[in-house]
Amino acid sequence: MFEKEVYIERRETLKKQVGKGLILLLGNEVSSINFKQNTYPFRQDSSFLYFFGIDQPSLCGIIDIDKNIEIIFGDNPTIDDTVFLGKRESLESRCSCVGISSVRPFLSAEDYVRNFKGDVQFLPPYRPENAQRLSNWLDIAVHLLKNRASVALIKAIVAQRSYKSALEIEEIEKGVNLTIDMQLAAQEYAKEGLTEAQIAAKVQSVADSSGGSLSFPTILTVEGQVLHNYYKGNTLKNGDMVLCDCGAETSMHYAGDLTRTFPVGENFTLQQKEVYEIVVTAHNAAVKALKPGRLFQDIHLLACEKLVEGLKMLGLMKGDVQEAVNQGAHTMFFQCGLGHMMGLDVHDMEDLGEQYVGYTDQLKQSTQFGFKSLRLGREIEPDFVLTVEPGIYFIPQLIDMWKAENKFTDFINYKKMEEYRSFTGIRIENDFVVTKQGNRQLGKELPYHLD
Repeated sequence: MFEKEVYIERRETLKKQVGKGLILLLGNEVSSINFKQNTYPFRQDSSFLYFFGIDQPSLCGIIDIDKNIEIIFGDNPTIDDTVFLGKRESLESRCSCVGISSVRPFLSAEDYVRNFKGDVQFLPPYRPENAQRLSNWLDIAVHLLKNRASVALIKAIVAQRSYKSALEIEEIEKGVNLTIDMQLAAQEYAKEGLTEAQIAAKVQSVADSSGGSLSFPTILTVEGQVLHNYYKGNTLKNGDMVLCDCGAETSMHYAGDLTRTFPVGENFTLQQKEVYEIVVTAHNAAVKALKPGRLFQDIHLLACEKLVEGLKMLGLMKGDVQEAVNQGAHTMFFQCGLGHMMGLDVHDMEDLGEQYVGYTDQLKQSTQFGFKSLRLGREIEPDFVLTVEPGIYFIPQLIDMWKAENKFTDFINYKKMEEYRSFTGIRIENDFVVTKQGNRQLGKELPYHLD
């Protein structure tokens, strides 16, 4: 938890931005796995954490702008809670640490919301229990909640959370450094004969032993052509490449997110080296261009052009580089976006809507294959924290489909592609904070160049 004044200032800014009405921010509940007392690890809602800072379940925060009242609705631990979970600080004490003096029983929140005469502004729910609660309190059908959520509140929160304070950057960097330790553990432990699951377990143990947790389920695979591959049943053998995309979350829930691709044996094959260097070149070009005032969408396109240039040198692509990217031919090899915002969420504020977080009223997110996954397109500004993660992926099913359709034959050499059907994929990802002069890579050194 940060100092009290941090949360007071955040709420004051939010009130000024929203202007009027009632702001309703629901915390998360504990969710059961297969019976009530066997629960998933609790994770508090990130916007609730940002404005109220209290990391415990079954809370509701209300900011009544019209009356200038801030209230936390929740309940103190029962004796059963104490017996099974241990002694806990009173809710009143925890609220005082974030500048909240008004604490009321959780069940009274519904009456406060129902009796409010004015606009009740809420965020689109992503948890079913909160969706049901909002539906009951506001008399709105569950399927209509997303469209009835307050755009003004979403934009006000994005306007604050997009810019990371020095305290936040310090906390994020802790998460990045812990993620680097996870990556080093993967590289050190990965050997022929071990399974992906064994290495992933070693990676997770680094996060767990720090007192933090994972910021997302670890992707550790020898089948890197599957972009979000959570299967971990393969056994490593020499000649394979391991793609490890992992992230740590600090005890304050700030995230890290890094990807490395490395050989199971001591060296890449010549073919692997050639493709790897193309990804490195695209990564470095994107980082060099990562400056305030640039559209991240343009940096994405620059990285795509660098990928095409390299693939042309290998004979896998042909024709005009810019035209190949304009038409989307490069998405045979790079089907996702170059990066995303990062903070309290590994894909920061994604629950609020990518159009509001990564785009603007003027700049809309594309629906085109390969571009629709670009979560960030807007102009980047100082104190944004984001990732840069170009990659090259050879997906046999996509190759066969496009070849059968004679798609992009002016740009793709399908005959040469047959030599790479079993190649899998390579991704390199680093985390950056945008500065007034350019950018700074977060974390201690984690090599990614071949030498």
